[in-house]
Amino acid sequence: MAIGVNYVTVVGNLTRDPELRFTPNGTPVASFGIAVNKRTQNKSTGEWESEADFFNLVAWFKLAENCAESLAKGDRVLVTGRLSQENWDDSQGQKRTTYRIVANVVAPSLEFAVCRIERNPRIDSQTGPKEEIIEEGDLDFNSDDIPF
Repeated sequence: MAIGVNYVTVVGNLTRDPELRFTPNGTPVASFGIAVNKRTQNKSTGEWESEADFFNLVAWFKLAENCAESLAKGDRVLVTGRLSQENWDDSQGQKRTTYRIVANVVAPSLEFAVCRIERNPRIDSQTGPKEEIIEEGDLDFNSDDIPF
C-alpha cells in the first residue's frame, strides 16, 4: 500500500482572532480562520473579479499559544499543515463533512507588514531551565587545583 501526501500551504488574511482553549488534560488548542483571496479575469467582460476561499484552521500546543498571543483578525499569514476531514451527524440525522487545516507552521507575511521576532525561552521539561554556559575565561580558579 502506497503512502499518500497530505500537505497544504495557504497565504491569506485571518478572518477572526485565534481562540485559545485547553483540552480537559490541559493541551492548548487555537482555532481561527483564513481567507485566501484570488483574482480572475472575466472572459466575456475582461474585468478583473475578486473572490475568496475560506478555511478553518487549528493549531496545537505551543504553536496554539503563540498564535493566540501574536495574531489578530486581518493579519496576513502563511500557513502550512495538513488537511483534516471531520464527519458527523447533524441534529436531523444527516451525515455532514467539514475540512480544516491542522497547522504545523504559521508565519506572518512580510509582504505588507513588518514584525519583530521574540523567541520563547528554551526549557527542558525534564531538567528545567538550561544551565548557563560559562566561557573558559570566566572561570575563577587556579589550574593547579584540578585533580587530574
